[in-house]
Amino acid sequence: MKRLILLRHGQSIWNLENRFTGWYDVDLSDQGRNEATQAGLLMQAAGLKPDIVFTSVLTRAIRTAFMGLDELNRLWIPVIKDWRLNERHYGGLTGLNKAETATRYGEEQVHVWRRSFATPPPAVALDDPYHPANEPRYSNIDPARLPATESLKDTLARVLPYWESDIEPVVKAQDTVMIAAHGNSLRALVKHLEGLSDEAITGVEIATGDPLVYELDDQLGVQAKYSLRDGNA
Repeated sequence: MKRLILLRHGQSIWNLENRFTGWYDVDLSDQGRNEATQAGLLMQAAGLKPDIVFTSVLTRAIRTAFMGLDELNRLWIPVIKDWRLNERHYGGLTGLNKAETATRYGEEQVHVWRRSFATPPPAVALDDPYHPANEPRYSNIDPARLPATESLKDTLARVLPYWESDIEPVVKAQDTVMIAAHGNSLRALVKHLEGLSDEAITGVEIATGDPLVYELDDQLGVQAKYSLRDGNA
């Protein structure tokens, strides 16, 4: 039996401020740091010992992974960082307060941008500070591959190939793999693992700092799924 742990980062500073974050690199809030620590304690209590961790290149996910591993005394295991596990890019909404955005554009439009499967927010220009082409950590990536905005469908389109090429073979080879990432990049994986429809995935929420465990057979079919914080499937 294989175990795959999906861990959404703890609350970030911009989560606390109710702002669209996406690819902007904000750190964890005090609550988020506590959630990361608690995630490690929950994994310890469940007897889960990750053999390897995949994470994004954003601080809030990386710090969550390391704080969790610290509680497990497993800071020594391999941690692989890749931009393809980044959060969905929110384009022109990045940095905006969600309540103010609803006032400006209308609640219905913002709901479509946030919760639909295939409709992205307005894109940012290439010279916009929020475009990843202007961020040093992406300097070795072809700018044409970097998003100016994304829907969940777009996020799935970049996460799934990385899962298939890099993560899936490791999950098959190891006993326990952890992915510390973001709400939407993890929702993309949940959609794939559970075979959810485009409509069904729009209603799925992943809580911050709550390890979501999948028990998989050798072909990575889902045999069980549960949250370590509340035990619900």
